[in-house]
Amino acid sequence: MRKLLHGEILEQRLTTEQAKSVTRHPVSVLLTNVRSLYNVGSIFRTCDSARVSELILCGFTPHPPRKEIEKTALAAVDTVPWRYFKHAHEAIETIRAEGNTIFAVEIAENSRTYTSLNAADFPCCLVLGNELTGIDDDVMSRCDSALEIPMFGVKHSLNVAVAAGIVIFESVNAFRRSV
Repeated sequence: MRKLLHGEILEQRLTTEQAKSVTRHPVSVLLTNVRSLYNVGSIFRTCDSARVSELILCGFTPHPPRKEIEKTALAAVDTVPWRYFKHAHEAIETIRAEGNTIFAVEIAENSRTYTSLNAADFPCCLVLGNELTGIDDDVMSRCDSALEIPMFGVKHSLNVAVAAGIVIFESVNAFRRSV
């Protein structure tokens, strides 16, 4: 076994132009009041690699153009469809009207494990909240269900970009298994 050379990886990768027209997975991601530009950039990059439908930024979540986002996104802001809403509840109403099931990624009553998604759950939108306070109660009440990542250590949460990566890729894999 050997690691692929950079040139070999580039041969397999979509171009920026191809990425704009490729079929995307029916998974959207909504960030509400995420404060770190670097977390937003990291989530842009994850959304690109998972080929999600779009990234929705709400509240005081920073949005492009910002050099701090670009630094961690590595040009993913050019390949991931994104939009901004001042209020998360407006974004949720809009994406629900587009046919999405809305999942809070949060520790909540009656939550489901993040590995429980099935064909009936798609298209879906994954809602992630503030690094310290999570998802606001007003936004939680508008979600259809909650997906939870089990915690086995002392800490009861993960960095929002790490949690996003786990749930985004599991959601994409669940969709791909269901088709």
